[in-house]
Amino acid sequence: MDYNLFKQIFNETIFEKSKADLLEKISSSPTRYIGLFRPTKPKAKILQNLLQSHEIRFGDAFEHVIEKYLQIKGCKILQKRFTNSDGDVLNIDQCFKKGNKVYFIEQKVRDDHDSTKKRGQIQNFEKKLNAVLKEYGEKNLIGIFYFVDPDLIKNKNFYSDELEKMTNDYNVKTHIFYGKELFNYLDYSGIWNEILEYLAIWKKEIPELPEINFDLDAYHTFEEIKDLKPLVFRKLLENEEIFNEIVLTLFPEKKTLKLLYEYYSSKQETIYRTIANKLKERL
Repeated sequence: MDYNLFKQIFNETIFEKSKADLLEKISSSPTRYIGLFRPTKPKAKILQNLLQSHEIRFGDAFEHVIEKYLQIKGCKILQKRFTNSDGDVLNIDQCFKKGNKVYFIEQKVRDDHDSTKKRGQIQNFEKKLNAVLKEYGEKNLIGIFYFVDPDLIKNKNFYSDELEKMTNDYNVKTHIFYGKELFNYLDYSGIWNEILEYLAIWKKEIPELPEINFDLDAYHTFEEIKDLKPLVFRKLLENEEIFNEIVLTLFPEKKTLKLLYEYYSSKQETIYRTIANKLKERL
């Protein structure tokens, strides 16, 4: 894979829409950011929220990148969304065909779950195993529990024991892999070294901390957030404390807010006119 494609996948997955997601979270529960019984000020809480969001999206980026590598190697990507008999929608992290074998992978960044969560993880794996079995049958199916980070191996014995039980009960091969083990198993050993190389370069290029001044790139921010549900902006603008403590922290130069005002003023729906009027008052 070309490094620019690798970087594009990581940047788009982790950073794109993170501003929109943050505004939705703030509008749904603003007291989490400005409540009196909080040990942090709004700016610190906003930064913490962005860091947590990026951490979660880091795992999503690895899902996209590994799927792309599988495609490059000639694997056929199969459907990854199933509905089981209980009506639960199950999303498979990786599901592909290589040769005459169908593989499904439950993928996590690191093996660091506590005792309660690790049981939930293995139950979730079994649910997905059942769903994929109904679609492809047991003969050519292989299930894999994969942790990207090879430096955290907290629950390997537990997962190995549980997967062995499933292998016996379902007559389906299962494996647990960490880091390069997955690619060695698939005979794609070169992929892991490339991932490590690209990841090291990418981490040098990203900033130390997320930027919380969204006005630094006002037009890009505007494009990302302009189509959020009106409820989001109505809640952010109706309360003076929320506006002063949170909104002006994110938009200190008001550049993005002015773009939003022009955009909502051009719309005919009453709710957008209402938001435009509230923006005008705040500006």
